[in-house]
Amino acid sequence: MKYQLYYWPSIQGRGEFVRLALEEGGADYIDVARESGQGRGVSAMMQLMDAKRVRHAPFAPPFLQAGRLFIAQTANILQYLGPRLGLAAKNDAGRLWTHQLQLTIADFVLEAHDTHHPVASGLYYEDQKPEARRRAADFRDSRIPKFLGYFEQVLARNPRGQHFLAGSRLSYADLSLFQIMAGLHYAFPRAMAKSARHYKRITALSQLVQDRPRIAQYLASERRIPFNEDGIFRHYPELDAN
Repeated sequence: MKYQLYYWPSIQGRGEFVRLALEEGGADYIDVARESGQGRGVSAMMQLMDAKRVRHAPFAPPFLQAGRLFIAQTANILQYLGPRLGLAAKNDAGRLWTHQLQLTIADFVLEAHDTHHPVASGLYYEDQKPEARRRAADFRDSRIPKFLGYFEQVLARNPRGQHFLAGSRLSYADLSLFQIMAGLHYAFPRAMAKSARHYKRITALSQLVQDRPRIAQYLASERRIPFNEDGIFRHYPELDAN
């Protein structure tokens, strides 16, 4: 299977969670909007989002083409890819648990985005700075500890005594938690440095993911788009801890 991933070409965003799974799984894939030529680029992605022309048009990227299938929504894509790339359990309970973790991560991602766009996504950050300061303060002080504390407990309670979120093997949820941590360290370096001692298991898992051969190669390559102030995780010093 040769997969085609459709996502914005200049940001990591939600597409990065899918890219990490494809890379770790050794999948043959094309990042369509980052490619040039016929049937490539952003225009190709936009054509497939036209609900007037495409029967199962996605609402927004990322979406994945797998043969004749078009699959949208990050968690949905990963639920499909997981068993096929060896990144999810073979039994129903394990697959559902991994999907549940991914949906919780999706909630976390949305809250991270809303720290810099708390009023409306269609407004510039500069148009909502006072609200962003208030939202970011609550995110740092309340929501980060809530989410990371939960994942720290999940790791501690793994009945098999492993370093992973779901069972004894790496799953796409582990890759996604690594991406969350990378994004938080970029966006809120001071806040994360202050709280690092509370999340030793998550930190160890993140390092384990980062050191995996395929992920390490990907992170060092041009395929890994750097964090920037157009994506989900943005570094605005005024939104970080004092």
